[in-house]
Amino acid sequence: MEGFQEYFGETHHMVRQTVRAFVEREIRPFVDGWEEQGEFPRDLYARAGAAGILGIGYPEAYGGSEGDIFVKIAAIEELMRCGSGGLAAGLGSLDIGIPPIIALGSEEQKLRFIPRVLRGEKIAALGITEPDAGSDVAHIRTRAVRKGDHYLVNGSKMFITSGVRADQLTCAVRTGGDGYNGISLLVIESGTPGYSVSKGLKKMGWWASDTAQIFFEDCPVPVTHLLGREGQGFYGIMENFQKERLQLAIMANMTARMALEESIKYARDRKAFDRPLTGFQVTRHKLADMATLVEASQEFTYRVAARIGAGETQVKEISMAKNFACMVSDRVTYDAVQIHGGFGYMREYLVERLYRDNRILSIGGGTQEIMKEIISKFIV
Repeated sequence: MEGFQEYFGETHHMVRQTVRAFVEREIRPFVDGWEEQGEFPRDLYARAGAAGILGIGYPEAYGGSEGDIFVKIAAIEELMRCGSGGLAAGLGSLDIGIPPIIALGSEEQKLRFIPRVLRGEKIAALGITEPDAGSDVAHIRTRAVRKGDHYLVNGSKMFITSGVRADQLTCAVRTGGDGYNGISLLVIESGTPGYSVSKGLKKMGWWASDTAQIFFEDCPVPVTHLLGREGQGFYGIMENFQKERLQLAIMANMTARMALEESIKYARDRKAFDRPLTGFQVTRHKLADMATLVEASQEFTYRVAARIGAGETQVKEISMAKNFACMVSDRVTYDAVQIHGGFGYMREYLVERLYRDNRILSIGGGTQEIMKEIISKFIV
């Protein structure tokens, strides 16, 4: 990673060292147990907050430490080094829950809902997906009807990362008619009457991330929790999606890179027919293909990130980068398990978890098919 001087400088390397040290001290020794338990301790948020990790990339006025887009990328990459995509997603759920508050919220709302999350005292999540409306955001059904100084919210949200333990949910609701213009964003606190949560959902991967369905039954939410104006929600969601898709591309690239590294290490050590696996041309060429794909995907993602950081609109390009990164990660994690043979199917080997955790990346933040549809609108 040290070769990317075009993107990363001294400040970024300092961030890497901080996050790397935190991962080695607070996560790596325990992460396998947390995976089996299906969650990590809640106080890890507080420890990450105290270390300044949760605040990376957020305004100093709310307790963060500002920096360019590559400061956040460096932090995500090092957090992924813990080997658990679920933990990275759970600890990082604020990165999809907080940005709409920054984009649309009033100063009073920002001071109320952001600092305590960056300190790790509260857990923030994002509520968009519903049981019958995932990537099709324009057709969400959860409705918020204004009654005086409150909205009464009815409906449900599905597959919510950190949903079991979230204290506040940045939630898409329908305040108007059908379609995009009827959507608004409310911040709903978990202690509100009529707010209830399912048990943690059992998933193929991301085991350490608590994921839930959330229900609203005549849930009264103060009008003061509306972000921006009624009908601005879809704008906030779309703005958020670009950063979320970038983060998912980074996660996919890191998943692929770790799978490649594990495969190289295993192929050097493992012997077959009295020679290491690297002694076979078929293995060397497979590793060469994997390495080429990882480098190409990472460089493409960094270039798109640099343009986003420069304020350029990259809707088409980030959709391409996410799809390409996920396709690369699909291929590389598959080949990594194949190189490991039977051991690649065993839970004590990292590539087994990487293979499972990888599968959600081309679904979350907009499916591969939705990304292709977005791309096609720019080129056809």
